[in-house]
Order: sequence, then C-alpha cells, then structure tokens
Amino acid sequence: MERKILRYEGKDLTVTYERPRCIHAERCVKDLPEVFDPKRQPWVDANATSAENLAAMIHTCPSGALHYERNDGGSIEPTPETNTVTLGVNGPLWFHGNFVIDGIEGERKEFRAALCRCGASKYKPFCDDSHEKLPFIDDGKGKAGNVVENLAEGGLTINPATDGPLVLSGPLEIRNAGGAVLFRGEKTVLCRCGASGNKPFCDGSHMGINFKAD
Repeated sequence: MERKILRYEGKDLTVTYERPRCIHAERCVKDLPEVFDPKRQPWVDANATSAENLAAMIHTCPSGALHYERNDGGSIEPTPETNTVTLGVNGPLWFHGNFVIDGIEGERKEFRAALCRCGASKYKPFCDDSHEKLPFIDDGKGKAGNVVENLAEGGLTINPATDGPLVLSGPLEIRNAGGAVLFRGEKTVLCRCGASGNKPFCDGSHMGINFKAD
C-alpha cells in the first residue's frame, strides 16, 4: 500500500504524521496543545517545546500516526520489551512492540499501530475509524487460545494475507480489553474481516463473506 505521510520540520526534531492512521485519541492536542493545534496551519509546530517533551508525547500515540526523526542526534524511541496485541471494545487491534508489517511501502520498524478488525477500513491494514460507521460491535472479551509459560525475545512480523487474516509470526501476547491474557506464543492468525465467531482469531469466515483486501 502507498503511505500518506506528512512532514513537519523542526530544528531538533521532525514530526511525521500519517493522517489516515489517526483515529483521534487526541493525546497530542491535550498534552501538547502548543505543538498540536488543529485550528492552525500548519497544525504542528515542532519547535514549540523541547525535543525530549515532544518525543515522549509521540511515544504515547497509540495508533502510530505520529512518529519523529531526530535532527539533533538525540535518542530514538525505545524498543518495547514485549510484543502485545490488545482488543479494542468495538474497535481495532492495538499493537505495541517491535514489529514490521509486510506489504507496506517504505516498510519500517513499527512500535505502535491500530490495525483494522472490522473489515471496513479504506486504509487497510490500518484502522481508519470505519468501525464507528458500521457500527462494529465486539465487547473486547475475546476467546482464549494457546498460552505458553515463557516467550522468547525477538521481533514480530505481521503479514496481512490477501483477502484473508493477519498472520502473525514471532513472540507475542494477546490481551482482551480487560487485560486478561488470551494467547501467548509465536504464531497465530487473527481475524480482520469482522465476521469470525472466534474473535480475535480467524475461523475462515472471510471466505464465506467474500472479504477483499490486497
């Protein structure tokens, strides 16, 4: 898929914003309104606070719409120790960890992402808030899967299968919306069509509804 990324140059730090990934958690405008002001053009002023303050806030952007590049040689975003996926109530799969997504133009290491699980996003595999228009209804409790005692260290690879699910390879832990562990292991397949009766896991329902995703 083609990325749609805007850049806001600052003296010490450059903010990058992937607009279609933004699902309006609004942590940026609430925590640093001097930097992020939707009523201003351009809406991001990367020089309005220190590079460290700005970087720390961007680390909290759950969708991964915001990233940054250091121009001052400062430290970059720390790599999370554990790869986790959390089910959103009536919403996306929240990824936090050290992962790459296959098939993405300009593929890069990601630490944060909200991936679509309703099937309606126009910016697949990322969530674009389309679940709110369906609406997509899921309580986020999920069904339990395999849980191993210990996980190896390492990165996670996410492969959005053509017209099919998210194939995950690498150590990860899946948690429901309440924080309970549903899965712990190194390989699983998650629904992204919205129709599985075994959410968050794929049960083959995408074939029955003729789900399409490149």
